[in-house]
Amino acid sequence: MGAMMSEPSLASLRAWLAAPMAREASEAIERLRRAPDIQRIAVMPDVHLSADVCIGVVVATSRLLYPQAVGGDIGCGMLAVAMDIEAAALHVPRIAGEILADFGRVVPARRRNRGASIPQPEDVAGATLSHPTLESVRRKEGALEFATLGSGNHFIELQEDEDGRLWMMVHSGSRAPGQAIRDHHLARAQPVGGRLCALDASSDAGAAYLHDAAWARRFADASRRAIADEVGRAVAKWLGAAVCWDTLIATDHNHVSRERHGGVDLWVHRKGAMPARLGENGVLPGSMGALSFHVQGRGHEAALCSSAHGAGRALSRTEARSKITERDLRRQMEGIWYDSRLTSLLRDEAPSAYKDIRAVLRAQKEMVKVTRTLRPVLNYKGV
Repeated sequence: MGAMMSEPSLASLRAWLAAPMAREASEAIERLRRAPDIQRIAVMPDVHLSADVCIGVVVATSRLLYPQAVGGDIGCGMLAVAMDIEAAALHVPRIAGEILADFGRVVPARRRNRGASIPQPEDVAGATLSHPTLESVRRKEGALEFATLGSGNHFIELQEDEDGRLWMMVHSGSRAPGQAIRDHHLARAQPVGGRLCALDASSDAGAAYLHDAAWARRFADASRRAIADEVGRAVAKWLGAAVCWDTLIATDHNHVSRERHGGVDLWVHRKGAMPARLGENGVLPGSMGALSFHVQGRGHEAALCSSAHGAGRALSRTEARSKITERDLRRQMEGIWYDSRLTSLLRDEAPSAYKDIRAVLRAQKEMVKVTRTLRPVLNYKGV
């Protein structure tokens, strides 16, 4: 612990804000800025408060790993893929309702809502994690939660592009295994002040975290693809449409990776931030009921080649539930199919609980360019 605490630091800080940052978020970033070995911090325009390290922040170190700067939903990310049909096919209320009902059956939010598990690819199912406790979670919880959606802001959305084509978008993560990996390695990390803990990347403990976190990313990516398969079959059942896998865009926004920036090799931690290297395709979702965008990275080095990962919360869930009524949500979701029976439970996911996605885009025009704009047609969220 002495080696970690012996390096007082004040990291360089760059921010691209769509709205003034809340005081609590600003204080959390300042604590992070003073932690050992933090070399650079880039704050994305969707930044908002979260435990220990804010969501919408990119952190670069030279040798220390900060599991809290990745979070528990390791590998959480986005998948977008087109279908070979026009979105107008969803204009029939009965068909939209049947598709929504099928989504709830084939992609449950909770692990125990499905009768049979979905097979995982060999590079996920055949892996071995660093500790027997994590191996137990991988085998049991991982099998149960693979290809389940989760709750909160995770979703499946059917969307219409500028040419009227139907697209699918999936947002989900690593579920219980990712949280178990974070918690296990945090318990073995060394406190460095400001409620933060770190692992040396060159140590056995650091290598174990990197190994397990890399597996969680693969698990989350494979889970999204399996969800997309299930969604594709449900849509095909009612509309006869097929998934056009050659259009696939896949990205994640909670990870740590070794990258070279400014001629220096760094450990780049992204928590609610999408990689946006030059020419790299990404998915920037709006809130439930708002526009979403496909984007291409500009490789902006000052932002550590990163981008916002979405609109970002403007209201905490508690604030949203106290301020947004069922009537407000129904009005904001007018013209978009969703399960209206869940209106009361979805108030904290209303569009007005989030920042304006267009303001986010304006704030980060140096980071990405828009390649496609999509309008929501049908939205499915788990609760």
